[in-house]
Parts: sequence; structure tokens; C-alpha cells
Amino acid sequence: MGITEELCDKIVATTYGDLTEDAKDRARRLVIDGVAVAIAGTVQEDAPGILAKHIQALGGEAQSTAIGFGFKTSPVHAAYLNGASMHVLDYEPMWTPANHQISTSLPALLALSERDGASGKDILTGIVKGTEMMGWIRQASGLVGRSGAKFHPPGLAGPLGSAVASSHILGLNTLTLRHALGIVASRAGSIFANVGTHSKSINCGHAVAMGVDAALLAGHGFNANPNVFEATNGYAETFFDSDFVLEELLNYGPPYRVASPGYAIKMFPSQFGTHFVITAALALHKKIDGKSEYIEKIKITTPKMDYVNRPHPETGLDGKFSWQYTTCCALLDGTVRMASFEDERRFAADMESMLNRVEHAVDVNVVPAFEEMHVTVEITLKDGTVHSETCDGPKGKYGRPPIPEDEHLVKVRDCLALKFDDKDMEHVIGLARRIDDLDATQVRELMGLLAC
Repeated sequence: MGITEELCDKIVATTYGDLTEDAKDRARRLVIDGVAVAIAGTVQEDAPGILAKHIQALGGEAQSTAIGFGFKTSPVHAAYLNGASMHVLDYEPMWTPANHQISTSLPALLALSERDGASGKDILTGIVKGTEMMGWIRQASGLVGRSGAKFHPPGLAGPLGSAVASSHILGLNTLTLRHALGIVASRAGSIFANVGTHSKSINCGHAVAMGVDAALLAGHGFNANPNVFEATNGYAETFFDSDFVLEELLNYGPPYRVASPGYAIKMFPSQFGTHFVITAALALHKKIDGKSEYIEKIKITTPKMDYVNRPHPETGLDGKFSWQYTTCCALLDGTVRMASFEDERRFAADMESMLNRVEHAVDVNVVPAFEEMHVTVEITLKDGTVHSETCDGPKGKYGRPPIPEDEHLVKVRDCLALKFDDKDMEHVIGLARRIDDLDATQVRELMGLLAC
């Protein structure tokens, strides 16, 4: 039996009853977080609105809800749009190795469950399966940090995770799932050059849509190489050369990566590396009682991560991927929220002035991986006083105690309040928090609410 077949046997055999209670609990929080940031994404950024108009023009049978836009379309197109909306703020949870696993799995599950009348238990199980697949692909690649990675990870691992998640709703058997993975492997890949643009959001949107499409195609009898992981010129060899450890994939299963090593709920809507400098800068803001006007100079020392070294981001959106900008937001405002990345804040006079005072230094001795790295933010005041803070990870980073639920719900309500009144917001939260208790009718009720 080959690696792909053995892996798919394990995936197909996994049921809701096999999930640990910890895995179920952590997966429930992913549902709440995912739908909240998707709603916020449709309001705060213009990319989802442009994509929504494009998808409406394409047409498609009205089967699955376009979250936040009030129309239905095909499950493939709904997953495409909802995946982009869920990712566009860079606000969904971060995983180890780095990936965006919820925006490349949950939209597939919601779209297909609404169409097919699946239960919340199926959604929860699909989340665990899909995120498990992506996590072990990333682990097997050996590219835990950004260094050496040629492709944006969610566009590379996401299509396969989405296919696995979709396969659970569709009830695919082992052979059909193998074909689905073979189909979708030909659609994998996304580039880092698009970070800071609209197109980064569809790295996730396209990934999740392609997984849905591949699973549907395979279900209709469409075939591909059924041994796509180990095949010559297959997925592993093509994207990772000889670095991919195939046997790692067979670690799939309990306690499940959704619970161990788990994920980090993002409390700031920006690239995860910036959370390190934000955390340090917020501590400094508090240390000087918010008197940012006294800051003469700022020095940021980080590992070498060129894609977040953006001294003067071109837009507010681009600022989500800037050490310098996010540090200045924290020092000036004492908070980093969704509004921090609007163009109005980016080009405000005090921001322009503060950015001109930032010096960035690279410590080549620090490994550029979220699991190992640390950053230091140092400020020099006009009277010569120097204050410094070092951060080796934000609160809730995987491997540490998770963000308490009450704190997490502050973020969730902040996102949902952009579209819902208090009554409907609490209704959405209530349904999402008990997702695995919902029958098919209640799942559709949730999707109806999310249509807005």
C-alpha cells in the first residue's frame, strides 16, 4: 500500500466520534472566528466586493451563501468568495508551521453543507480533517519558517486540505479521495509577490474553491494519478524536491493538530510576524503613558523576513505586512485594530512623521520562524531616555495557553458589529459556539444570518 492510499484510508475512516474533546472545543472556536473575520472582511476591504461582483457575473445555481453579500451561488464560487473574505484582513488564526488553514477549509464546509443538508457535526469533523491534512503537509515539507519557501503556503497546502474537508461532506471513499487529491494537486501554488495586494486574499479563496471543485469532480468519476504524493513528478517531488518526508503524512490522526500544537488566535488584523513587534510596542506605549510625541527615534531588531520589511507601505493594506508601520500604530494609538489599516490612518501626518524615525536592523542569528524568533523594539525619547522591549511571541501563541474565550469574543463581536445589531450578533455567536449540535436546518439558519 502506498503513502497516498494509506493516508486516505485514515482520513476516510475518521468520524466525529474519533475526535478528542479538546479537538472539538478548539474546532468550535475556529468556526466562530472564521465567520466573524469573514463578515468584517466584506466591510473593511474592497477586494471581496470586487470579487462578489465578478462571481455574480459568472452566474451559477443558487445553492450556497455568499457571506455578507446577500446572494447565493454555486458551492465552488461561494467557497472562492468566502475564502477571500475570511483571509483578506489577515485576521484568521495562525498555525505552526505557518499557514491559513481555516480560510482554506471552513468556506468549503459551509458551502457544501448548506447545499447538501449536512449537520454541524460534519462541519466540525471536516475542519479537523482539512486542517490536519494541511498541517502535516507543511510539517512534511520541512519548511517550517518562511526561509526557503517558494510559494505562499495556503495556496500550496490549502487546495489539498480543502479537498479533504470537502470529501467528508460528500462522503467520498478512499479511491475517490485519492483522485480528488490528484486533481487538486495540479492547481496548487501561489506567489509571495502578491502579498500586500488584493490578490493575496484569493491565494486562500482560490485554494479552497479548487478543493471543492476537485472533490466534486472526483465524485463524478473524474480521475487523476491516485498516488499523487509519492508519484514521480507528483506533488511532493514537484514542489519540495527531495526535502519532503512522505512518512510524516502518516502521522495524521489523534490528538489532531487543531489541538496539538494548536493554533494562535490573532488579536491584531495583520501578518503574524508583526504581532511580535506590536506586542513589544504596546508594552512601550504603556511604559511612556502613551506620550508618543516624546519619541525621538525607534529601532526595531528582527530576524531577516524581507516580506515584512516595508519602511513606507504603499497603502493601508500594505501596512499589514510592515514591521515599521505596525510598530508605529502601536506606539501612536496604543492599539492595532481594523481601522489601523485604512489609507486615512496610513497617510496621516503623525504616522508619516513617526515612520521617518524608524530604523530597522536585522539579527542574522535569529531564526526567521515564528516558532523560534524574537524581536526587540527600542525607543529613544527626546530627553535621551531609552526604553526597550523584547517579544518572543504574542499572547496565545501555539504552545502557550490559548487566548481566553471572553477575550476572543471581544474580537468576534468587534467584527460582527460591523454588520449585525446586538440581537442578531448574539444569535450568530450562539449558533457558531455549538456548531456540532446543529442539524441541517440550523446550519442553513446560520448561513441565512451570515448572508446579511
